[in-house]
Amino acid sequence: MSDQRTPLARVLGSGSAKDGTGHWWAQRLTSLGLLLLGLWFLAGLAQLAAFSYADVQEWLARPTSAVLMLLLVVSIAWHSDLGIQVVIEDYVQHPFLKVASLIVVKFLHVFLAAASIFAILRIAFR
Repeated sequence: MSDQRTPLARVLGSGSAKDGTGHWWAQRLTSLGLLLLGLWFLAGLAQLAAFSYADVQEWLARPTSAVLMLLLVVSIAWHSDLGIQVVIEDYVQHPFLKVASLIVVKFLHVFLAAASIFAILRIAFR
């Protein structure tokens, strides 16, 4: 059975990979989250008496601080991954290099997020 729609009707609203709208929304939502979490982070740092390890450990030992810090790290990693993905897709022309770059960048973001989460939890639970 053949598709009776015109080529324009088949692609209208689909975006280049049929996923552009979701990617766009994810970037906007993570940037909003980063704005709010960034303000919380700066306010939290401003309340510290000193920036000693003991003060930061005491601050991160609070459940609210630890959870918000984890959300900040995940948001940073996700937002960065989304942004770098767009740059690679737009500017890397060679198909193999594009796919390889996307894979490497994804693994780097997951690794850095996991290492950051581990560090936060280790400091918070000491």
